[in-house]
Amino acid sequence: MTDVQRPHAEITGTREATGMVASRRVVLSGAGALGAGCLLAACGTDTKSGVGADGGDFSNNPLPAGSAGPDGGGSDSGGSDSGDSSSGGGGKTLVAAVDVPEGGGIIKGDYVITQPEKGTYKAFSKICTHQGCPVTKVDGGQITCPCHNSSFSITDGSPTGGPARKALPETKVKKDGDNIVAA
Repeated sequence: MTDVQRPHAEITGTREATGMVASRRVVLSGAGALGAGCLLAACGTDTKSGVGADGGDFSNNPLPAGSAGPDGGGSDSGGSDSGDSSSGGGGKTLVAAVDVPEGGGIIKGDYVITQPEKGTYKAFSKICTHQGCPVTKVDGGQITCPCHNSSFSITDGSPTGGPARKALPETKVKKDGDNIVAA
């Protein structure tokens, strides 16, 4: 008997009995669905507004410990950025002032501390407002997040490029002696 003479059910029954055709099909379609789901989740942007603590689009964006909120809440009212530390000794030391380059900045702990112009110091959360990755670079007047290439101004933390739409939360700082401290 030749293959042409064998009944069709006998030929297909061998494959289907082992389950190879069905399981291979299931595995390949499952892998495709999983890959598509991962791609959509990784590059998606939250379109809800006002879900973050600061109204940002990143819903799990806690402020660093000991910092004032973007509105300055938590610090004494009427505080001055003049470097006067006689009204309670200033806050936690963040960095030595000489370590913050003029026209640039440094990432230290939970903060990006910048000096946009001589003698003016700013501090922002190092967590990107797009999807919560830590920023890793301060260069050319920009703070950059490597995850999706969002960039922010060293002057006010506002987004200057990439998918981020909200500014980095600012923490008030002042120069106290040779250090930059939380105000």
